Amino acid sequence: MDKALEILKQYYGYSSFREGQENIIREILNGNDVLTIMPTGGGKSICYQVPAMLLDGITIVISPLISLMKDQVDNINNLGIKSAYINSSLNNIEINNILDEAAKNEIKILYVAPERLESHVFLELIASINVSMVAVDEAHCVSQWGHDFRSSYRRISRVVSLLRNRPIVAAFTATATAEVRDDIIKLLELNNPKIFISGFDRKNLKIIIEKGVNKKNYILDYINSNKDESGIIYCSTRKEVDSLYDLLISKGLEVEKYHAGLNDEYRKEAQENFIYDKVNIIIATNAFGMGIDKPNVRYVIHYNMPKNIEGYYQEIGRAGRDGEDSECIMLFSPGDVQTQKYIIETATENTVRKENELEKLQTMINLVYTQDCYRKYILNYFGEQYDERCNNCSNCEAPGELVDKSVDAQKVISCVYRMGQRFGIGMVVDVLRGSKNKKVYELGFDELSTYGIVKNYTKDALTEFINMLISHGYLNYKGEYPVLKLNQLSMDIVKGEKQVFVKEQVVKKIKIEENELFIILKELRMEISREEKIPPYMVFGDSTLKELSNRMPITDEQFLDISGVGNSKLNKYGDKFMAKIKEYIEEKNIEVNWSFNRTKSTNISFDEVLENDDNKKYSKTKEEGEKRKSHDITVDYIKLGKSLKEIAKERNLAFTTIMGHVQQYISEGNEINFKINLEEFFDNDEEKIILKAIDEVGYNKLKDIKEIVPSEITYDAIRAVVLKKVIREVTKNIVK
Repeated sequence: MDKALEILKQYYGYSSFREGQENIIREILNGNDVLTIMPTGGGKSICYQVPAMLLDGITIVISPLISLMKDQVDNINNLGIKSAYINSSLNNIEINNILDEAAKNEIKILYVAPERLESHVFLELIASINVSMVAVDEAHCVSQWGHDFRSSYRRISRVVSLLRNRPIVAAFTATATAEVRDDIIKLLELNNPKIFISGFDRKNLKIIIEKGVNKKNYILDYINSNKDESGIIYCSTRKEVDSLYDLLISKGLEVEKYHAGLNDEYRKEAQENFIYDKVNIIIATNAFGMGIDKPNVRYVIHYNMPKNIEGYYQEIGRAGRDGEDSECIMLFSPGDVQTQKYIIETATENTVRKENELEKLQTMINLVYTQDCYRKYILNYFGEQYDERCNNCSNCEAPGELVDKSVDAQKVISCVYRMGQRFGIGMVVDVLRGSKNKKVYELGFDELSTYGIVKNYTKDALTEFINMLISHGYLNYKGEYPVLKLNQLSMDIVKGEKQVFVKEQVVKKIKIEENELFIILKELRMEISREEKIPPYMVFGDSTLKELSNRMPITDEQFLDISGVGNSKLNKYGDKFMAKIKEYIEEKNIEVNWSFNRTKSTNISFDEVLENDDNKKYSKTKEEGEKRKSHDITVDYIKLGKSLKEIAKERNLAFTTIMGHVQQYISEGNEINFKINLEEFFDNDEEKIILKAIDEVGYNKLKDIKEIVPSEITYDAIRAVVLKKVIREVTKNIVK
């Protein structure tokens, strides 16, 4: 090992190996096959590069990504180690030159893509030269149980068998369950390998999972708070990458994007701009992952939930490779689950593999919904015993008290049992909440004793509760078309032998207080009221003024995040109020750390909701000359018990105009002290479909929603569902 240490010092500048590296190198130098599971950033490359310098002959490194090869080769050539790579980015002349150099033993380390193993020219070359070692990077790709299966990896063992002298085979991966490890040994035909499993725990990475936030606002807020830091934002689809990229560019941020739909030249430039700190942010699909060795990435944000824990853990491993504290944030919404299921369904034809990927997706969902330590869940998934709480994840840090929810769990389990253990979460939720869904009645579930026994939960809250039960193993939920089933833990809960505790989160409330700025804004309000000859409350209510004076918004987006502010009020009064706020901030030398409050469901511009091709702005009405606003008159009719259609007929207005009146009334911050029957425009099934579409594309463009729902669903139904959800969310926030 003395020579290995000399190599380490001479070429890499280190006087000692990291933990675990020395033993791996020793076994390779002793001629033994090895399988190494080492977390991203743990120093896998040195484990095969150092022995490569000491072994006779050439080391072939099989690597899956062009970007990885280039970075690695550039790096070790810069150290003075002769190396090269062969992949599709090179032309035939360049490849032949490299093959000639390899034949003359002028290359010590040769990187190749696994697909290169199909080339007869390449196979003839390596069969004729002395190959001392074959290093397989990202070895989990050989297994169909791994998260990035590549069929070309299955050829490695055959190629090794063709060599005149069997080389040492060293396999490396950052993410491998026990099942995948066994597969690697079997499929690579490792010869009695020495297995090294370094700890998976990256203590410097803080794991944060946010549910129900407005994703775009969150990211803008986060980036503005970390302007000088380098970060990666992962999205599930190319479309989302492009959309988020356009948003950040429009905000004047320097950012790159990376996905398989972009040409090689564009991706290469984007990657280099990020690697060389020309830009701090890159937005990408999982195509940007393996092989990205940038030590100062301070944060990784997942805009969507990934489809498996292996991929997720490898991607967050891009952060904090220099050992400095870094944050890994996942922004979860229920629509992420459907997106990933769709990707699995369309990308995977093999039934067994599809089933496996869906099971992996469920473990990812379980991670999101667990109330236990996130780090503990992940490490246990990889087979590493970790029983304590890390106190460095959002679950461990979350305030709140453990509350006994065993009775609610018993109700859920009992309902699943009475429904014959044949249905998914959605149907169970409908039965428990006493839904009037047609299918519930057709199946006779309205006759069950569990029908309507959990009405104290909202639909979303009950869904989350059931997902929490699944994540803790209290219910089973597997398969291509998963259904809820009982297990032994379920029975223990029903018998009272096991209790279910849930941490009830403390809802953060803005402390609204009167202050000096409140008085200033109050005076401005009075000036406007006198100019326009309207009561002051019609400008802004006191609660809105108090929130303005405490949070101090200075941009349009921030101003719209204030309760009681819609687009109309922003356009009418925003500049005047923000000017006063800016003046106050400058005078008092105040540093404002802005944080968006509203979730996706409440941060809505109602003017934009109706802004589509088939629905123009409100038509002029006979009430224009009246003192009271037309939308106030509409709401008065609603308070008298009139339906929307009745009001439209009586006032001789379009139905869309009437619905727009309701939306405008709410956007101005008025109290929702009336009931409105919107269910006449849609049934339960249509509502579900529309809500799912809203999760995917948002509220603002009805046309986008219409494009992804069945053609028989009308615009009126969509408008009604949007309005119902908004009223519910706004009401919920007021209660809070």
